[in-house]
Amino acid sequence: MTSTVFVLNGPNLNLLGKRQPDIYGHETLSDVETACREQCARQGIEIRFHQSNTEGQIIDWIHEARDTGAAIVINPGAYTHTSVAILDALNAFDGPVFEVHISNVHRRESFRHHSYVSLRADGVIAGFGTQGYLLALQRVAHVLGVSSPVAGTAV
Repeated sequence: MTSTVFVLNGPNLNLLGKRQPDIYGHETLSDVETACREQCARQGIEIRFHQSNTEGQIIDWIHEARDTGAAIVINPGAYTHTSVAILDALNAFDGPVFEVHISNVHRRESFRHHSYVSLRADGVIAGFGTQGYLLALQRVAHVLGVSSPVAGTAV
């Protein structure tokens, strides 16, 4: 099996650093990608980093991961609370899945408290800011049995 991890990002994450920085912080998605790539390089893991505002594109990447990926780290954005289709796609993936949320969704509006993705996720990280991605990648390395240095500092 390949040691490629798919890091998938849902709607509006392309606006990270610009949209509601009081909730999501000032780091951009490009900053997150750079930090993820650096950590994966240290861990000996290949990375595919994607973002889409389109549900179908995210599902296509999950399907691609079935053949070429060892794990998925996913921040589905608002699709977390609405997409049975993403859940179904994740259920067809055999490797570990880790769900990441930058904010603590449980301290926000009640509709954000339910996650379809959590029904499939092997772990959920919420409220650690963009460092949640690095924590998830550290767990991926552990689960895959590759080197796993400390997740490091926040992005």
